[in-house]
Amino acid sequence: MTLHLRRIELWEIQLPLREPFRISSGVVQDRRILLLHLQNEDGTETWSECVAEEKPNYSEETTDTAWHALTEWLIPRVLGKTFTGPEALGAALNVGIRGHRMAKAALEMGAWDLTARQRNLPLSRMLGGTRDRVLTGISVGIQQTPEVLAQKAVEAVALGYGKVKLKIAPGMDVDFVAAVRDAVGTSVGLAVDANAAYTLADAPHLARLDPFNLLMLEQPLAQDDLLRHAALQKQIATPICLDESITGVQQAEDMITLGSGRIINIKPGRVGGFSASLAIHDIARAHDIPVWCGGMLESGIGRAYNVALASLPGFTLPGDLSPSARYWAADIVTPEWTMEDGGMVCVPLDRPGFGVEVNRNRIDALTTRTAVHAVPQGG
Repeated sequence: MTLHLRRIELWEIQLPLREPFRISSGVVQDRRILLLHLQNEDGTETWSECVAEEKPNYSEETTDTAWHALTEWLIPRVLGKTFTGPEALGAALNVGIRGHRMAKAALEMGAWDLTARQRNLPLSRMLGGTRDRVLTGISVGIQQTPEVLAQKAVEAVALGYGKVKLKIAPGMDVDFVAAVRDAVGTSVGLAVDANAAYTLADAPHLARLDPFNLLMLEQPLAQDDLLRHAALQKQIATPICLDESITGVQQAEDMITLGSGRIINIKPGRVGGFSASLAIHDIARAHDIPVWCGGMLESGIGRAYNVALASLPGFTLPGDLSPSARYWAADIVTPEWTMEDGGMVCVPLDRPGFGVEVNRNRIDALTTRTAVHAVPQGG
């Protein structure tokens, strides 16, 4: 079986959040999401999602730059060409085209799902997943007061989430975390995520988080600064988890060598797709570094890919895999993602591919622009 993409459609939808989601670098109210519909020569088809955001505050990529990169460089690189598998297709995207990892991932991950469908395999098993359920956590955005944040955390614990991650920023950190820890008790797994909002000069202040027995302090410093993360880790007891800093296999290796962190958040879109995600997973596992699957406010399509990845054996910490109703009044997949008792999300294993149906009517209603790239008839 080979991959020979005959048609690639781009769809941009606008999916409204239930409530604004605030991190240290900005607020999201409506999520502009870029979807891809891929059709192979043998009739196999699937959907994938580009996780780039509207503004370049998490990474340099945006919805618009991804649309441009896909249209001008990436789709022409693969459309109408034959590849032995998703690894070969992904490798072709990296020849002479730097960066644009989220745009590349949308194509590469879709190729993995097409191959899983060709082989009549669930996507999770195609990737080497071993679980039929994965533990999920929740990410709670920055709130106006410690009391409001504490109430949000209490509600999350009552729902059964296996981890509660709190977004923090300078001036909205220690007192807020203290209020949450006091409200939920010492047995609940708490993590904090700074989205690169601090500098090494803040080390004494960040050390004040140590008494709260946090699972991790995620990405406290700049995304391109592994050296200062290593210096910070020596000054605090809380394990540092790197997110934005890990853009590929080399950065994961450097983190381990330098001691820049003790945990890795793997977001497949951030690292360029599944091939890089699998390699980082294997390197981390060989060095006893826990990994977990982060989220980017994906729709149910992007969530399907993340759930499949999180079923691999090295993903030992709860991922950001919240059910659809956490973020959306109505998702674009059927069934929508839900959470079982104990904070578990089921890994779909009863059908080939990523395991949920795409609600085309819902997508049509949310669509703001489309584009079709196809091999000419007879080509």
